[in-house]
Amino acid sequence: MADKGNVVITIARQYGSGGRITSKRLAEELGIPFYDEEILKMTSEESAIGEQYFRLADEKAGNNLLYRIVGGVRDSLGAPTSKKLTSRENLFRFQSEVIRKLAREQSCIIVGRCADYVLESEPDVRVVKLFVYADMPTRIRRVMEVDGVLEEDEALKKIKKIDKERREYYKYFTGREWGDMTLYDLPINATNLTLDQLAELVKFYMQLRGFHVS
Repeated sequence: MADKGNVVITIARQYGSGGRITSKRLAEELGIPFYDEEILKMTSEESAIGEQYFRLADEKAGNNLLYRIVGGVRDSLGAPTSKKLTSRENLFRFQSEVIRKLAREQSCIIVGRCADYVLESEPDVRVVKLFVYADMPTRIRRVMEVDGVLEEDEALKKIKKIDKERREYYKYFTGREWGDMTLYDLPINATNLTLDQLAELVKFYMQLRGFHVS
């Protein structure tokens, strides 16, 4: 990677776009760690809170989205409070601290979990923000192939549900619109690309930005 501090690639993705699989392949090719659900286990170990709490809250918003939008969101990056230790806000704070710690220690790829937002406050970490999306027929096909969903209607329902959860989660903790292309360094339309081509595209982009990748 680059020779001045760590570089962290954060990848937000529509469900079924191929973003997660691409991230894993890219990490293998670049020889850097890949973090997705692994963050949940690490956060559980760091906080001494059961992993099941983090899984239940994973990329899901709290109960009062409007209150969060009106009341402000930057406090979501503060230290956990003693009030209801397992609240979604505290779980997010614990998780954010693990994300920041990973970024300080190494170059890596982090999928989802508002990592692009969380790492904005890390001056010594260079963040490359990606968003992977695709048209609906492509996403339905990939969900059926990868997740073993048998019916198109079932795949579509799952896509809409998970996208909604991710959108509300991002809004809840950042106050921003998930999928707003102006927030990302490289939005990628994966509709007409294979997963290998997606990985190559990101590698080429990293080279253009001056990050030395293999």
